[in-house]
Amino acid sequence: MSAEWSLCARTEDANGTRSLAAALAGQSRPGDLVLLVGGLGAGKTVFAQGFGAGLGVDGPVTSPTFTLVRQYPCAGPGSVRQLVHADLYRLDHLAEVADLALPELIEGQAVALVEWGDVGAPVLGDSALEVALTPCGDRSDGGAEPRTVVLSARGPAWSDRRDSVAAALEPFAAPRPADDPR
Repeated sequence: MSAEWSLCARTEDANGTRSLAAALAGQSRPGDLVLLVGGLGAGKTVFAQGFGAGLGVDGPVTSPTFTLVRQYPCAGPGSVRQLVHADLYRLDHLAEVADLALPELIEGQAVALVEWGDVGAPVLGDSALEVALTPCGDRSDGGAEPRTVVLSARGPAWSDRRDSVAAALEPFAAPRPADDPR
């Protein structure tokens, strides 16, 4: 995905990832598409839980791995009234992703959060925020789960929000490596 802008953040544990996601949710608008990217155990569902909480979802946000799409009403202070949470892990073809009709589901007052979103990006529209989660550090002790979170925006829907997203995520800001061209 060619980014118009990108930001790098870091969280130290699952609660930090949820807090970052809740802060980002406060920057979302109806019609937004957020693509979650990362391997198994990277924290995509943990991120979705925080994002849902930030939108005022009442109750648990769980992975839609087997149902493919879950919809949650939102009661937060913003204009988003529904979270559409999808998981593309089990889909093998772009036609199956297109059949989910995610762009149509977010018309009106909804936001879509798509786990394994990089898989379906070619058929999900030209405007999205990609959130790449990468575990870092040793999690063998069962304690902290530090993650690097890189947000990359493309298309008109996110183009004017870099500064407001950066301000909302400032507590999680992480410097980019010197060899990172973004």
